[in-house]
Amino acid sequence: MRVLLTTYGSRGDVEPMAGLALALQELGAEVRVCAPPDFAELLDAAGVRPLPVGRPIRALATGLLADEAPKTLPEITAELAGMAYEAVTTAGEFDAVVSAGVIGMQAGVQAAAEKRGIPYTGASFSTNFVPSPHHPPVPWPGQSVPEGETDNRVLWDLNAEHLQGLFGPPINTLRASWGLEPSDNVRDLILGDHPLLASDPVLGPWRPATDLDVTQTGAWIRPDERPLPAGLEAFLEAGAPPVYVGFGSMPLHDAEQTGRAAFEAVRGHGRRIVLGSGWAELVPDGGSDDCHVVGEINQQALFRRVAAVVHHGGAGTTTTAARAGAPQVIVPQVADQPYWGGRVAALGIGAVHDGAVPTTASLSAALVTALSPEACTRAAAVAGTIRADGARTAAKLVLRGAG
Repeated sequence: MRVLLTTYGSRGDVEPMAGLALALQELGAEVRVCAPPDFAELLDAAGVRPLPVGRPIRALATGLLADEAPKTLPEITAELAGMAYEAVTTAGEFDAVVSAGVIGMQAGVQAAAEKRGIPYTGASFSTNFVPSPHHPPVPWPGQSVPEGETDNRVLWDLNAEHLQGLFGPPINTLRASWGLEPSDNVRDLILGDHPLLASDPVLGPWRPATDLDVTQTGAWIRPDERPLPAGLEAFLEAGAPPVYVGFGSMPLHDAEQTGRAAFEAVRGHGRRIVLGSGWAELVPDGGSDDCHVVGEINQQALFRRVAAVVHHGGAGTTTTAARAGAPQVIVPQVADQPYWGGRVAALGIGAVHDGAVPTTASLSAALVTALSPEACTRAAAVAGTIRADGARTAAKLVLRGAG
């Protein structure tokens, strides 16, 4: 059985696909992962065959390609969909395709699978990207919602209309050029008939909706057995557990202010810091020896050794911290990150910051909650409930659907 996995986005979009790829390989499938070229080395090191597609996502996110990349949403969508379509149609023979990531990419993948007659499965890593009467959709920039409207079914209908207006014209122009019928609901087109929800049922619970056949598999976790670097090990051993501060692939609204607030707030609690520099390229505040800077690292191992994790609230980081039993402070920036912050607060395993740019006082207050005995006890309890079999569960479903 040959399976093609596709995604376009940050590391948080690629890591789950690597986890699913490994699970599929363990079940005997031949797998390739179509992802941005930034992650070819990561996938190769994980034992997964990469198929680079599109422009480097980090360069796009940080503005390094501002002069050459498409500027408007229709142009961006058309480029991504076209590149994805070409990648899938020229990637060789496959028995199944699974796609996640940005809408333009998924639309091109779905079209290629439809054209070739290959079973297609859409996937989401966050519960609130999947329509349900039990929760509202993620708010989209530029979308107007009637004041006071709280009916989730209405909100999801408005969501579909808004996404169709944004993405429908460029996608349907391409579908026509590929000899395919137009779609009047791009959102549901890329989700597919039987979407997979790759989020943990404790962290991001899904309540079944009668009009959508969704399977919640649990998060797709890539096992990471890499040892921590010797310098970090020495730092961890030299004192009490530090606080990890890192925002992954988020450029951040104000990196300088966020970094300064983090250092002052953590130090105000008498804690040392492990700083994940990330795409925002955060740097230590001063020359003190109470901070150790790390780049790409085994977070599964590190988070078991820290007092708390301050981060942006990506689905993957939230799951990794919860699974490690580390209390969290989420400073959400975009998209589904406020949702994950809300879930962390609701579960009592940390706090969500109100707003994307913290002050020393606001972040210090959030750390009071996260570092409390109650949050530490609750985080340890929740850690034992996080599923570790999500990728294998999904792999079995994909192979069953392709068989």
